Order: sequence, then structure tokens, then C-alpha cells
Amino acid sequence: MALTGKRSWCELAAATGRTKRDEIVTPLVKNETVPLETLERTLPQCSPAVRGSLESVLHGEDLSFEQALQLATAEGAALQALIAVADYLRRETVGETVTYVVNRNINFTNVCFVGCSFCGFGRGPQAADAYSLTFDEVVRRAREAWDYGATEVCIQGGLPRDLDGFFYRDLLRAIKRALPSMHVHAFSPMEIDYGVLKTGLPLRDYLQMMKDEGLGSIPGTAAEILDDRIRGQLSPNKLPVARWVEIITTAHELGIPTTSTMMYGHVEEPADCVRHLLLLRSLQKRTAGFTEFVPLGFIHQNTRLYKHGGARPGAMRDEHLRVHALSRVLLHGAIRNIQVSWVKLGIEASLACLQAGANDFGGTLMEENISKAAGATFGEYVSPQEFRAHIRTIGGVPAERSTTYKIRWTFERPEDDPPSAPPPLRLARAETHPVYTEGAY
Repeated sequence: MALTGKRSWCELAAATGRTKRDEIVTPLVKNETVPLETLERTLPQCSPAVRGSLESVLHGEDLSFEQALQLATAEGAALQALIAVADYLRRETVGETVTYVVNRNINFTNVCFVGCSFCGFGRGPQAADAYSLTFDEVVRRAREAWDYGATEVCIQGGLPRDLDGFFYRDLLRAIKRALPSMHVHAFSPMEIDYGVLKTGLPLRDYLQMMKDEGLGSIPGTAAEILDDRIRGQLSPNKLPVARWVEIITTAHELGIPTTSTMMYGHVEEPADCVRHLLLLRSLQKRTAGFTEFVPLGFIHQNTRLYKHGGARPGAMRDEHLRVHALSRVLLHGAIRNIQVSWVKLGIEASLACLQAGANDFGGTLMEENISKAAGATFGEYVSPQEFRAHIRTIGGVPAERSTTYKIRWTFERPEDDPPSAPPPLRLARAETHPVYTEGAY
């Protein structure tokens, strides 16, 4: 519903058919519900500037950097109001539907020369636990996921120095030859840049080749914080902001959708997050190619960045809520879907963020190596049955989606669920990965 003219929250509620007896779920206290009067009480407790910014958002206006920065540091009543407004915008955009995708992550190697200080996954080629998966093994895992009901495989890996220029193309061919209907969501902008370097092809030609070979979409990772000063602290060898933007923009122009991400909770300041979000908003208004935005909380335990005293130990609960709510508020009208990363947040915090502006629970994953290597302890796999059960605890309507957010099935009631669950998935243990050998790729 379009909201025109400056009206109070009470008037907005009346315009949307809500009454004072309606209840809104707040993520600040688990399983607590508070009446609509909370917004009427909380907004006046904010500073005039914060209140004015939130009311502007409710009327469909884009916020300036200065307005966004005020919200990025919100605490207390201001944070409650930010969360409530983000939750309202989420309901206005997607209703009570909370989506998930049945997918499998496959990280084909952990050998990488880039040396990101925030990464616990990458290894040198001589490391005892360095590994490489053959095409046959990647296809086997993809087929196993397909048989389990997956519609997507997410393929990413480290960057070995000896990678063949057409490795990514040939891996795509192998998967699509075996599973023509499987959506391949693969190769971060850093990997795309590496493929361009190795082949010598122009970027546009390289991406067109990958699309022709079956690349369905690109993960918008390797973004971290889109500020070259911050990127220099995190990973001097990572591609610069302008190149990340060029790769994403070219992909969108060629009709290849991408996700978008932001890593927070390390060395960045609130202003850095705001600039990152505003850049994504600007890109989306030009290209409309982002399917979702995924805030990624920094996992610190096993990283050089934290161990050497260069970073905070990740984000606390309020920061997770604030980042997800701010993302909904700043990206409203541009990027429709905000995803939680349950493997980084855990289920409880994810559910809270799904009541603070987010609307997507992410993927089943089936295997996960990167966050786990950094120290995440929330597991590698959430089944569709578990997703649906968790979503219902917060009053959401579970729906399985495709990679590009087409709804495949909506499960309004438990009795709508499939009659029986598939057999448990037998996951390959990390210690069984083939040892990496020079020239593997």
C-alpha cells in the first residue's frame, strides 16, 4: 500500500487496516509479543532526527547518508523503533512468507594464494589438510543433492596458482551435462576476475561464455566492505571496489543475476556499512540484478585478523538486529529480499533477525566449510522440515523458493508439508577429501 503525506504511526496503522489490538512480534525478547502501541510509544522517545528519518522511510523516501548513519548507531528506544519499522516494511513487501532454498554448497578446493586475514579456510598447496575435488566428485555431490530435492548447487573455492584458465567453464559443463535442470549458483566476483586473468578474455566475453555454459547466477561474495581502505586491511590481494562493481554490473547487463553481501563485525565502522549499503542501492536502481542481500556476521575465532588484535570478536545480538533492520530500511524499494546467514548467526539469532526486516532463511547448505573453518559452530545442514518448523514458531508462512526467488511450494499449514521426509543425507567428512596435488587444476 502506498503511503502518501506525513502521517503518524497511528494513522499509518489505520491506513493499513490494523487496529490497536493487533500484535507485532518483537525480536528483542524471545517469544514476546507487544501491541501496536509500542511503536506509538517508541517513536516519540527517539530524537527528532531519528524519528524523522524513520517516518520518511515509512513514506517511501530514500534516506541520505547522514540520516542512515544516525540509524546505524541506534540503541535503546531508537533501535526498537528501527526494528519495528524494518519489520513493517518486510510485511509490506512480502507479507508473512519466510522463504528458504534446498541447495548444497560444494567447495572444490581450499588451496588459495589470496591470504585474506579474515579467512580460516584457505590453505597453501603443501598444507597437510589441503584438498581438491575432481569433477567426478563435484558431480557426484551435485547428483546426491538433486536426488535429495535440491534445486541449486553453490560452487566456490580457493584460488590455486596453478588453476587452468578454463577450469570454471569446464566444471560448469560437467555439472550441466549430468544435471541439466540444476541451477548452478557459482563463482564469486573474485573467481570471475581470476578466470578473466587466466584466459585473457575480455570480462564481457568471459561472462557470456559462462552464461552460455549454464551459469545461472553469481554469489555476490568477495564484497566484504566495499571500501578500498577497509579492504586493504582485510586482504590487500582482493580485487578493488571498482572491479567488484564492474563485474557485478556486467553480469547484470548480460542477464546474470547475483546476490549481494556485506561482512560486518570486524574492523569496519558504522559509516562504512552505510556507504556499502547505499552503493548497493545505487547499483540496484541502475541494473535491478540483485536477487537478495545477505549480511554476513564476522566469524572470528580461527582468523589471523582477530588473533593478531586487528578486529573485534564479531558482532553481538543488538548489532545483528541493527544491521539486518538497517538493511531492510535502506534497501527498501530496491532489493526485495534480505537473507539471514543461519550458519553464522545460529537459529535463535536468525529467527530474531527474521523479525527485524529479514524474510529469507537461506539454504539447507548440506555441507559448509568456510564459516566452519573460521570457527562457526552452528552446523552445516538444516533440513526443509526444520526450516518449516522454525519459521512457524515466529508466525511465518514457510515457502520453498528457487535461487531467483520464484516460489515453488508454500506450506501454510503443517498438514500441507510433504507426507514423508527423505532419508538422512550422508555427508562426506572433511578428512575424507582427496589430498591436493600440484597441477590438480
